[in-house]
Amino acid sequence: MADDSHVPVLLQEAVAALEVKPDGVYVDATFGRGGHARAILENLGAAGRLVAVDRDPAAAAAADALAARDPRFLFRRAWFSELPDVLAALDLVQVDGALFDLGISSPQIDDATRGFSYRLDGPLDMRMDPTRGESAADFLARASVRELTEVIRDYGEERFAQSVARRIEAARARAPIVLTGQLRQVVGEAIGARTRGDWSQDPAARTFQALRIFVNRELSELSQGLPAIVPFLAQGARLAVISFHSLEDRIVKRFMLRASRPFAGDPATARLAIRSAALPAAPLETVGRAIKPGDTEVARNPRSRSAVLRVAERTAHAMPADWPRGYVEAGT
Repeated sequence: MADDSHVPVLLQEAVAALEVKPDGVYVDATFGRGGHARAILENLGAAGRLVAVDRDPAAAAAADALAARDPRFLFRRAWFSELPDVLAALDLVQVDGALFDLGISSPQIDDATRGFSYRLDGPLDMRMDPTRGESAADFLARASVRELTEVIRDYGEERFAQSVARRIEAARARAPIVLTGQLRQVVGEAIGARTRGDWSQDPAARTFQALRIFVNRELSELSQGLPAIVPFLAQGARLAVISFHSLEDRIVKRFMLRASRPFAGDPATARLAIRSAALPAAPLETVGRAIKPGDTEVARNPRSRSAVLRVAERTAHAMPADWPRGYVEAGT
């Protein structure tokens, strides 16, 4: 069942970037509510196949409904880091393209019971997979001021992170912070009327983003998922990734650049006296420049304004023997 509240971002651009072959096999690594998946299926023939994954139970329900109607479609509930296990279990050695549509979907944001939105009061959960890991409320209850500061600063890029962390510590001493409305009020009190340079953004936006990213291990999962899918890409297969904030996009951009250069573009290796022809060829080649939504799409769907689509193509060269060591930045 389609969810009318969710508008897929860069839909035509992403499907075009994959260069879908009618008899190809594709991976939708973030099914969401199936917008991109349905567009890919429309371009597949009877022999084509689409494998989708997602960790969200609501996404799983929507995917099961689609799978019941279309035999070309398969869904597995999994995280990015589990992609190799999913494909191996399906006896898939190669696929013809993969799409990652990062971030959260509109139905997730608009469901108060999930705790993603600072605009709707509800349980402070924020987990995309409620069966694994700790909730945002649990983290706020046990984290030190230092931990809170680091998470809010590093994942929310919040310059008032320490002030927010200290206010959280003071507030939880009076009562547990278990609702989104409570956290929004605490952050608002910590930041107050201090200018951000962006009056359209709620003071709580960066803190909510930071907690969501941390609770769901979004950056580490992305850093594992990208190199995990590359060995499965057939020659000429496309990897398309849509990101929604600078932290994600930085990982995607740097990964694709490293994977498109011999020895991951290591400057120390580049200085060695080795003929270019003798260098091991890179497994990926970047395709074009980053693609962003046009004015029409942003006007229709304001949540698309920060989206960036990057594309790379699998080369004919063998995978590096040390893959993925050196191709993914340490600490991500």
